[in-house]
Amino acid sequence: MVFRKDQLEVQLHVEKKEISDGKLKDDSPLDLSQSFATFCEACRRGDLKVCQEKITKGANINARDRFDYTPLILASLCGHYEVVQLLLESGALCERDTFQGERCLYNALNDRIRNLLLQYDYSKSTDPLQPLASHITSLLTREEPKTTDITLTTPSRAFHLHKFVLSARSPYFQRKLAAAPETVTWKLSNSIPVEAFDVALRYLYLGEIPVDIGAIGGPGSDEQEILEGIDKLSRLLEISRLFEGVLESGDRRLTRQRRTDEVTRGRDQFNLFFRDNVLRHEILIDTTKAHDVKWDRNNGIFADVLLCADVDLDHDDEHTSAPETSIRTAPAPQNGIPVGPVNTSFRAASQDRRPRQSTLFPVHRAMLLRSEFFLTMFSSSFREAQHTEYLQVIPIDCSPEVLEIVLNFLYTENVDVPLELALEVLFAADLLLIEKLKVKAAVVISTLGNGKMSTIPAESKGAPNSEGEQEVVDIYDVIRAGWLTRVHRLEEFGARYLAYRLESYIEEDEFADLIRESAARITKRQETDSIELLDDIRYYLSERFRLRFDDAGLEELLDEDGKPPIEFEADGAVPVKQPNDEAIDVATPSFIEHDREASKAPSLETENYAVGGAVRTLDGEIAGDEFSSDAVNYQILLGRIDSLLERLKLDA
Repeated sequence: MVFRKDQLEVQLHVEKKEISDGKLKDDSPLDLSQSFATFCEACRRGDLKVCQEKITKGANINARDRFDYTPLILASLCGHYEVVQLLLESGALCERDTFQGERCLYNALNDRIRNLLLQYDYSKSTDPLQPLASHITSLLTREEPKTTDITLTTPSRAFHLHKFVLSARSPYFQRKLAAAPETVTWKLSNSIPVEAFDVALRYLYLGEIPVDIGAIGGPGSDEQEILEGIDKLSRLLEISRLFEGVLESGDRRLTRQRRTDEVTRGRDQFNLFFRDNVLRHEILIDTTKAHDVKWDRNNGIFADVLLCADVDLDHDDEHTSAPETSIRTAPAPQNGIPVGPVNTSFRAASQDRRPRQSTLFPVHRAMLLRSEFFLTMFSSSFREAQHTEYLQVIPIDCSPEVLEIVLNFLYTENVDVPLELALEVLFAADLLLIEKLKVKAAVVISTLGNGKMSTIPAESKGAPNSEGEQEVVDIYDVIRAGWLTRVHRLEEFGARYLAYRLESYIEEDEFADLIRESAARITKRQETDSIELLDDIRYYLSERFRLRFDDAGLEELLDEDGKPPIEFEADGAVPVKQPNDEAIDVATPSFIEHDREASKAPSLETENYAVGGAVRTLDGEIAGDEFSSDAVNYQILLGRIDSLLERLKLDA
């Protein structure tokens, strides 16, 4: 259903009145900060790198600027499909029954973007924490594998629960369990209906509060009695929002807003618990002694397993002055914090004699079950799934920094993947079968490394990196990682990146090796089979030059076969290069830089201008102007691809 303009105006007026009265929270608050203005400008220009950086730093993607535009409206209006996709994946709001949602759909530049907007309903676009909430709620009914460690009993029912969830969500349980962490049973009051306990526990486990309280009781249940019981539990467990939520009206938008706020609040509570308990009690220990650590099950942070990650030997130099094995401890008394060979005597050893170290993380199996890897492990008959006196130590093949990022995601859904660790996180997520974290790592690589590709980047023109950025990730590693982890997004990104810088890469031996690997990926390859990577590079190479012509309104420079017209093949008068010419504007260098000698391959602008303003092509010939030079360079690069295939004796 599409609303008329007058209907939208009435709806907007009613919405603003409810916001001013405090009944509704503004989904698109006004943000006049410089940081948000930079974010909006990046969305308007299609700068994926800046957009990803602003989202990572916590920018409100549903806010609006002084012109009443949201980032999603700007990106869809300007036709930046990849930016629109990134915003939607990050939680941007586009609901058809809201003013801003209808406005976003109406202003979409093309049907491709409009169809993308329509694919994202409320559950996908405005509730990115829903997977976390769903998992925690499922723990209430999950029987296998067993992860519960406390039972709350009533005369008619027993609730099998998790101490860490109760402690994170209720101040009352936090105090009681901190004083007696060994508690395994808890008798509930007979004066409170069991239905009230059921509602309270669903609230603590991030479940939705039922609208019809009377419907949750059995035959003969008293709705008023249940409400009174919920009120008592709200005050006893110090969760006042529970009773407030029950009393609120059944308005759909109010219910959705309350649900979103509560899940966000719950996430923050789990995040605080994770940092104050899991990270604060991690152990740095010699690798040879890691499996000798004895951590009692009745510990004050309710951990039931230890994950072990070996410190990368490449980073050992940073710890040469480190004393004995250390523990990050809390100021409060520790209950059940490990006994065993933890505090070892320090021996001033040289770097060569110092043993390798590992980091142990005390964690909870219930949260690890979000990984298919751990779910399978704990559901099996393997040793790691058995109940032992002390917590079992499970080695994970990644660095402690990467394992901390993985655990942060499993506990909070909120993770900041540093660019320098993105590939390691990608491989760890692939190992542990955490698909969503794989996607997040791939998004970081493909957005922060994307730059502005509608023009030829400065580094391919022989220009130095003005920001002095160090090499962080190798583009060849990115493509191979995409192959190994089956992330098509990285394969496309790598091909596009190479196509936009092909003249700088095509003469390298490693580029030729990469083409061989791509060809070898086809089992029982035939002469007629194409090479997927080269097909993608050709496609994006065509896009690269076509976009430059489109930007200047000169698409006719290429005929149907992609060849320059005759009049541009002859030398002729050439206009002098203008500094503000948008058609030859260069992009900001991207982060992926492969080491190479500056003179190894001719660039598009090295010696680009001869005496009198003439433009040179890649083969050193003088062209009519910059656009005719691009048309010729396109053919030259295609020819170099063909020459490479002949040299490699490949047919594609």
